[in-house]
Amino acid sequence: MRLHLLAAATALTLALAGCASSGGLHPDGTLTVPASLKVGHGLDGVALSPAAWPASDWWTGLGDPQLDSLISEALHDNPGLAAADARARAAQAEVGIADAARGPSVTAGASVAGARLPAATPIGNGHFGLAKYADVSFKWGVDLWGGKRAAWQAALGASRAAEIDARAARIELSGNVARAYVQLGYAFAQQDLATGELHRAEQSRELTRQRVAAGIDNRIVLKQSDGEVATAELDDAQSRRAVDAARSALAVLLGKGPDRGSEIARPRLLSPAALAVPADLPLGLLGHRPDLVAARWRVEAANKNIKAAKTEFLPNISIGAMAGVISLGGGNPFSLTSRFFEAGPSLSLPIFDGGRLRANLAGKDAQYDLAVAQYNQTLVAAVNEVADDVSALRSLRQQIAAQQRAQTAAQQAWELALQRYKAGIGSYLEALGVRQQLLVANRGMAALQAQQVDRSIQLIQALGGGYRPQADVSAPSSSTSAHS
Repeated sequence: MRLHLLAAATALTLALAGCASSGGLHPDGTLTVPASLKVGHGLDGVALSPAAWPASDWWTGLGDPQLDSLISEALHDNPGLAAADARARAAQAEVGIADAARGPSVTAGASVAGARLPAATPIGNGHFGLAKYADVSFKWGVDLWGGKRAAWQAALGASRAAEIDARAARIELSGNVARAYVQLGYAFAQQDLATGELHRAEQSRELTRQRVAAGIDNRIVLKQSDGEVATAELDDAQSRRAVDAARSALAVLLGKGPDRGSEIARPRLLSPAALAVPADLPLGLLGHRPDLVAARWRVEAANKNIKAAKTEFLPNISIGAMAGVISLGGGNPFSLTSRFFEAGPSLSLPIFDGGRLRANLAGKDAQYDLAVAQYNQTLVAAVNEVADDVSALRSLRQQIAAQQRAQTAAQQAWELALQRYKAGIGSYLEALGVRQQLLVANRGMAALQAQQVDRSIQLIQALGGGYRPQADVSAPSSSTSAHS
């Protein structure tokens, strides 16, 4: 008896020693701590406020009801949002599959088949007959180490990330509509200036032609005027094309055809967003930027996948039961003698699988490292994006102030040139030359104002665009660890 026990113990020891092992495998990724990303110098001179996060309907602060209507239309009709919603539903379905795998399963089946069993077998008679079979089976793999629960949690994390991605798509779309709307307004302003320059060039050419005819100027000056008119005509045509292109871009974002774009009226001059930044910027971005929240959920999902992969190295118990009836030949399959049943637990332990389990775990570790790297990259990019937008807006304010002085000087020069012409001191041709400087100054101001509004929209997007996570999809704890 002792020899039998010793042999059994030896065999069990050898089997456990030869089992597949997860030893030596672990992820290397480390989450970046938001506080380590310093932003103090980048936000010097900028108003800091805990309440500076954008509102969910931030675009209403730009002051154009037509823009409000266009964004609402885009959020309802843009086909890209349908794709994001479909991906979220697919991820939610994966959660259901993983959750179902945690519970028992019951299946039933029945069959009728013709067969000839040899007479040499205990149940055969050497004749052809019908075999009638019906059974009900029960199976349940006990989640002894929590692997199935971890797999379900991983699917849940991926689903939450996909849901947040769908919300991020809406924020991105609203920002893109607003930016395209700004470009449309700028295109109209450029068209006005191009038309004004064409009119000025034509007037200048006509006056030059008269001076050449009177022998005051030579034909070289006239040819130069012809060149100015041709250049102005080119700019005028390009400005009209820019308006059409901006309308077409908006039609695409709205999910409509080109006729919808042509119906959009000229935008009014938009007001840039106020230059203010939340006080606790790096940490606050974790809850206000949907891409960061989604990235954190993907890290959490990858962590749970590692836990699920590790439990596959451990022994597991499953419980099964089957009951049914079987009848050969012409017998009644529902008679008492036709019944059968079986029930009992079973134990499984991976011993040798050619390295499949280790390769699977190594892949999960790599996916975790990838998720961490993508999260860190997103966090660093987000903080720097906000700082860059703040710096750009600060610079644009200075540029606009300088351009305003240049525009005022050009306007005053134009007025003085007109006064000289009316007083008979200067010529109108001279005044038209001064007006060209005013048109150039106005063009520069229009470009800077468009850039200022566009950058303020980019800042809103960089701060999360008014995103507020709901309680059921809030970001996971920062204590996420692949070794938990």
